Amino acid sequence: MNSLETLVMDEIDQRATEAFPGLVVRKDLLRRVRSAFSVPMFVIEFLLGKYCATTDPDIIEEGLQYVRETLRTKYVKPSEREMVKSRIKQHGVYEIIDKVKVRLVETHDKYWAELANINLDFVNIDESYLRKHERLVQGGIWAEVSLGYDESYIFRGQNRPFVIENLKPIQVSNLSLDRFRAARAQFSRDEWIGFLLRSLGLEPTHPYFTHRVKLLYLSRLIPLVEKNFNMVELGPRGTGKSFVYQQVSPYCHLVSGGQTTVAQMFVNLATGAKGLVALWDAVAFDEAAGVSFKDKNGINIMKGFMEDGNFSRGSEIITAEGSIVFLGNLDGDIETIVKTSHLFYPMPKEMDAAFFDRLHFYLPGWEFQKTRDEFYTNHFGFVSDYLAEVMRALRKDSYTDVPERYFQFGSHLTGRDQKAVRKTVSGLIKLIHPDGQVTKEEVEEYVVFAMEMRRRVKEQLRKIAGVEYWDVNFSYRDLETGNEQFVRVPEMGGGLIIEPITLAPGAVYTIGRDAESGKLALFLLQTQINPGSGRMIPLGNLSKAMKEGIKTAEAYLKANIHKLGISIDLKSYDFSMQAINLQQAKEGAETAVAFFISLVSALLSKPVRAQTVVLGEMSVQGLLLKVTNLTERMQLALDSGAKYVLIPSENKRDLADVPDEVLNKLQATFYTDPINAAIRAMGLE
Repeated sequence: MNSLETLVMDEIDQRATEAFPGLVVRKDLLRRVRSAFSVPMFVIEFLLGKYCATTDPDIIEEGLQYVRETLRTKYVKPSEREMVKSRIKQHGVYEIIDKVKVRLVETHDKYWAELANINLDFVNIDESYLRKHERLVQGGIWAEVSLGYDESYIFRGQNRPFVIENLKPIQVSNLSLDRFRAARAQFSRDEWIGFLLRSLGLEPTHPYFTHRVKLLYLSRLIPLVEKNFNMVELGPRGTGKSFVYQQVSPYCHLVSGGQTTVAQMFVNLATGAKGLVALWDAVAFDEAAGVSFKDKNGINIMKGFMEDGNFSRGSEIITAEGSIVFLGNLDGDIETIVKTSHLFYPMPKEMDAAFFDRLHFYLPGWEFQKTRDEFYTNHFGFVSDYLAEVMRALRKDSYTDVPERYFQFGSHLTGRDQKAVRKTVSGLIKLIHPDGQVTKEEVEEYVVFAMEMRRRVKEQLRKIAGVEYWDVNFSYRDLETGNEQFVRVPEMGGGLIIEPITLAPGAVYTIGRDAESGKLALFLLQTQINPGSGRMIPLGNLSKAMKEGIKTAEAYLKANIHKLGISIDLKSYDFSMQAINLQQAKEGAETAVAFFISLVSALLSKPVRAQTVVLGEMSVQGLLLKVTNLTERMQLALDSGAKYVLIPSENKRDLADVPDEVLNKLQATFYTDPINAAIRAMGLE
């Protein structure tokens, strides 16, 4: 009787077996074999793909027996090491499956191979294998090895009889991307995403796997298809963070915490040997909290590499394409962490804000559930080594230009932000639409997803470094309709621009008018005080109108500082002032009162009340000017997330024109002069 459970094939199975004959395998077979052999998934599936890539249960059962026998005789368990060595001596040549690593012993002027499971560390190997497979010298590769025994071989008086007679890496022998892309066209998008999930051993029809969860799982593959992609995933234990980088592809290298060196990561100056980032498609650091460099400048070199894929070797600039992935544990309730700390807290202290700013993608590990048996699939998925070869080949493609076919990035996305979004979208297109055939609606979904993952990085930088990273309100504009959409980060609260949090002292929201277009726009003004000589330093490309607003605020402050009870000598400090454009206006006039409040708030170290917007313009003597278009300004404040608005007393009569639905949701407070405005804004009355 056939012991193999009969599979009821669904539509995805039918399409997969027809589109990829010989390249798919039932994933339950992997679990049946793997329980007895602790080898990576791609090693077992390499054999399953050879002997079990069929739908016939009898042939599968026969193939399983052959796979088990192959692993039983060729895979060396630690307890069987001496017995296998004896067989090699008896037979002269013996085939094994093992991980092979090669090192140069300088004192010997010779390369020696190490075989991990059989525990041999001085095995003769011809240097021609190193030229064919560079990864042998950094991390090693799994391979089918013909291991010979020559007792006559003596090296410097020591018997070194073991010789690698032949070595075949465990990988697909040939690949046609054209065939792959043509076969993909036979699937709908949802079917293809489900098939990719099954290729990772997961069952997409389980209720847990919502569309978002599926995208989160597939995101773990982006470093394998996108060159120089920098990602971090922090979350609870047991969610399979390292699975992809350890089991799915032979082109990944997993560093399990601890120390590393510049020579290991980049290049060995003494030997010229390439480091991990040059030899592997992705280098993942497991338990990232423990990562450190023996070399003091290691973090800085990695920082430079993560920026542009280059690093220096003496006077030579070397380019490498390895992606960098950091994996770690995040303990505690996410809501509490967000309120009390930042989401990078488990990372090493040596990694500063500038380092984190190089990250393209923060995968929210807390959204993954602990892996359970019911999540595993019994259906067909890609043979892992074939999928690995496809992903490697797709690294040569690029779809970074696709988002801007349909959308314009918001002005508050920096160059790094835009680069991160483009690379993420490119990676998702390669995985889900490898032929590049993607609709506008699908691109928009990926843009929103990518912006969220990059904004999560920026939100933490804002907490860590303050004023330099306050521009976190990511948006995109539809080129066809002109509609602008803002992208939220779920754990940070609502998707409104003005979030229900108290800003740092010196930070004030205001609404200014673009002199050119007449458009009203929301701005975040910020002031930071440092020891100096009394200078007002405008940061960024401020408009002429805003610079005039700063001058007006400065003049009034100097003339009236005694009225505020501030005894600080203004000449002993410099005031760095910034205006962050939150809604794509070219400039913002009518902001002098808000700049004055920003200065006072910074001087007193008193924050402005949360969700407050300040309206108003003034003269150098504090004369308040009536605000125009009050209704539009209050509506904009409300739509942006404000709860309170400060208005010059000259506008009291205009309040009657404001709709009740706005007045019911937005508390209006009038002020009589700039000092009164500052007092009310900070709740000091």
